[in-house]
Amino acid sequence: MASTTVTTDLSNHFLLAMPNMADPNFSGAVVLVAEHNDRGALGLVLNKPTTMTLGTLLQRIDLATSTGSLDRTPVFYGGPVQTDRGFVLHHPGGKWNSTVEIGPEISLTTSKDILEAVADGSGPERLLVTLGYAGWGPGQLEAEIGQNAWLTVPADPTLLFDTPAEERFIQAYQMLGVDPALLSPAAGHA
Repeated sequence: MASTTVTTDLSNHFLLAMPNMADPNFSGAVVLVAEHNDRGALGLVLNKPTTMTLGTLLQRIDLATSTGSLDRTPVFYGGPVQTDRGFVLHHPGGKWNSTVEIGPEISLTTSKDILEAVADGSGPERLLVTLGYAGWGPGQLEAEIGQNAWLTVPADPTLLFDTPAEERFIQAYQMLGVDPALLSPAAGHA
């Protein structure tokens, strides 16, 4: 009898770091899983703003902005891999050079044309920009979930685009009906 490995696709889900998460890259993190398949997973941390603003980022890549409000929009730490590479989570989708639909209300674009549109005021209405991403090899994310490093919940665009960054962790846990302060930092299995 042949054995088959069944992998749950966690694309368009949030990963919620458990209280025992020791890795400083992910302690207290909410991560949107953008892609998950037999080759591994790619995710973006959503609740760790950097000191850089979107206005500053656009200036650094020589894009003049049409609005000063971008100077108040934070750029987020997306994860420890390729921290010089930008990722734009947004809604609505649009026709950019390199866009993947993660879910019905969340798209991911990695091409510069979306930043050009943001700079001239014609970009997506709702967006979150990160530098870097989190990556897992085949089976690695599943193993971490099995070791109680993460909880999962389907992604909610309201949490991503409308909830202040400092409230995303607690709000994500509340989507599960859980208060993270009441969770034990020790892992265990029944």
